[in-house]
Amino acid sequence: MKAGDRRGRRLRAAHAYVIAAAFLVAAMLVSALVGAADLNPVATVAALLDRIPLVHLPSDLTPLDRAVLFQIRLPRIVLGALVGALLAVAGAGYQGVFRNPLVDSGMLGASAGAGLGATLAIVYLIGHGSGPAAVPAAAFAGSLAGVAIAYLAGAVRGPGTATLLLAGVAVALFLTAVQTFILQRSTQDLQQVYYWLLGSLSGATWQQVAEILPYSAISVTIVLLHGRHLDVLSVGDEEARALGMHPGRVRLVVVAACALAAASAVAVSGLIGFVGIVVPHMVRRLAGPSYRLVLPLSLLVGAGFLVLADTLARTVVAPAELPIGVVTALVGSPVFIWILRSTSAERT
Repeated sequence: MKAGDRRGRRLRAAHAYVIAAAFLVAAMLVSALVGAADLNPVATVAALLDRIPLVHLPSDLTPLDRAVLFQIRLPRIVLGALVGALLAVAGAGYQGVFRNPLVDSGMLGASAGAGLGATLAIVYLIGHGSGPAAVPAAAFAGSLAGVAIAYLAGAVRGPGTATLLLAGVAVALFLTAVQTFILQRSTQDLQQVYYWLLGSLSGATWQQVAEILPYSAISVTIVLLHGRHLDVLSVGDEEARALGMHPGRVRLVVVAACALAAASAVAVSGLIGFVGIVVPHMVRRLAGPSYRLVLPLSLLVGAGFLVLADTLARTVVAPAELPIGVVTALVGSPVFIWILRSTSAERT
């Protein structure tokens, strides 16, 4: 590759990072300023900047406004950014493993497992000596179990992408059927279960952020370190073996890391669709197909996307609140259709 081409690619990558980072910062700032409490924009920005080390700015926010900003809005913004980043990077990782842009964590049993785990906790644990913390723990365990079962079922005939994907769909359908059976026998819990299934970040706390941060850091680091391996996998398993790579091992590691990322996200937010599909598509149009760029950019764009979606969820029908899964579906579906149409037009 010529030196000029390398410089051009680095420059385009730098521009993409700047755009993605600016999008995330703008989304978080808008979310901090918009809400039921009317905060002064200049004073709010000053209060936020004052929290940066070595930066000291006076702010006119009242103690009540500071409590709203730092104890209600900011934890929700940070948690939303973290969940969006995890869902987007997990979706991009799965798409790289399966070489299919229509794949996300829901197709490998993660969402169905989380839904079944949360349903079991709501129906059989809450009100029987267990507190609300049982739901995210059960959803986390159920999500990981769903992916593990799908992977083990698909690996019986070798860890091929088609076999794993079909096994994931079969496991997801089975777990969903079990969940439906349980709900039919416990109709009094339907509203609570469906509220969780549609996703929400209401009641977000700094404790929730701290609880999923270690899992998030581990999973994201592993996925990002495998960007080059996913680029090699995209040309086929035989070519990857010829280059000295073990496709089955790489696929197992990336699937496990993506499962951990998705499980961490749904444990605190419920099921939120379309982030893992739409965001990587948007990023590919911005930066190209290389997973060394797609993965970290999906992290940034996914974070900003979900923060904006949550801002809409809590403001569109205020003082009521929409489930965030409804917002991502309403926004994500048209965007996804537009991407598919434009991609098809480019190919023809």
